[in-house]
Amino acid sequence: MKNLTLIAASLLLIISCKPETSKEDDFLAKAKEIHKRVMTLDTHNDINVKNFTDSINYTQELDNQVNLPKMIKGGLDVSWFIVYTGQGDLTEEGYDRAYKNAISKFDAIHKLTKEIAPNQIELAVTSADARRIYAAGKKVAMIGIENGYPVGTDIKRVKEFYDLGARYMSLSHNGHSQLCDSNTGEENDKWLHGGVSDLGKEVIKEMNKWGIMIDVSHPAKSSMKDMIELTKAPIIASHSSARALCNHSRNLDDEQLMWIKENGGVVQTVAFNAYVNTEKNNAFNKASKMYVDKLAKEQGFEIKSWGDVRKMDPTAQDKYYTKYIAIRNTAQEMLVKENSEFAPVDVADFVDHIDYMVKKIGIDHVGISSDFDGGGGVKGWNDASETLNVTIELLKRGYSEVEIEKIWSGNLLRVLDKVQEIAQKIQKETAA
Repeated sequence: MKNLTLIAASLLLIISCKPETSKEDDFLAKAKEIHKRVMTLDTHNDINVKNFTDSINYTQELDNQVNLPKMIKGGLDVSWFIVYTGQGDLTEEGYDRAYKNAISKFDAIHKLTKEIAPNQIELAVTSADARRIYAAGKKVAMIGIENGYPVGTDIKRVKEFYDLGARYMSLSHNGHSQLCDSNTGEENDKWLHGGVSDLGKEVIKEMNKWGIMIDVSHPAKSSMKDMIELTKAPIIASHSSARALCNHSRNLDDEQLMWIKENGGVVQTVAFNAYVNTEKNNAFNKASKMYVDKLAKEQGFEIKSWGDVRKMDPTAQDKYYTKYIAIRNTAQEMLVKENSEFAPVDVADFVDHIDYMVKKIGIDHVGISSDFDGGGGVKGWNDASETLNVTIELLKRGYSEVEIEKIWSGNLLRVLDKVQEIAQKIQKETAA
């Protein structure tokens, strides 16, 4: 009798536990199905030209955060590869170096899509291109320019960059460019133009004319205000989050968010730990510093200030960032294993910013970016292979499939369509 009672109790326990497990399985299955049906798009992935050669390239499982195997594993469909140039001297020599750097990155992206892996990934320059390539089962490459510095003083380069496939451009990065002031002016309250320069105003006209989205993620607030007033088309913030949740100059305050809503643009929420939760990230970094210093010493790597890094030429910057990020990631893994008291910024923290901005400016004005291979990444979405985790978190928060599609790609592509539609009108008007 006792055995029968135990068997009955065990069966009851199994039956009572089964629905909960089933719900979890159903939820995960639903998230996976939505993730398969929705075109996922990340507007900011930096590149290093050394990974675009015949022997080392994105068909391989490299140590970087975005490559084809990781995109396939995580279901990341569209990667905006970034033509980034660090800010240098505002001289003809500086402009020439910047231009050559930009062209080398354009060439690398074209090599990937035309020579290295044309059957796996294709370059898109319109939303129709992106959807066609996606429907064909390939990955989609798109191009953004981070820092208008390579334009130099020749506005014809805007059209040149457009012809090379660029579909968004920021007018500055870390440091004031010849086109506008940067957010970094907040550090010492020193400004060069008081917003957008006269040359920058001409560049904005050219961007409107040819259909290149204006990116306001790095420019100063004064620059953004000028851009909003000058542009005839919607703008984007390619990789920024909400300043109300994280008071960093790279994030957008509520007034700026409202400017973007009224302009019809979109904010691509960025999964960069320092811009998602500075306090949490600083505490975690402080705790992991001991490991970073130890690893750096063992590997003969000198840790430099970010100010010193910004002064490096682009090649040296790339080399430094690659090595530093590798050491930092290993150090953080060591910390998590040895001390659970300190938690890294994670996917939930990231989606908090999406929630905030959706409530503040509406579902039609919020998107997603990672800043992978440029310092970005949070626990749970630290490379393209973990992209599903973002969809899971959005589903947990109650977003519908329609809303998830808007956040992942629909909103950004809508803005691109509008920018290109306006460009066609401007071209017809100027040709008449």
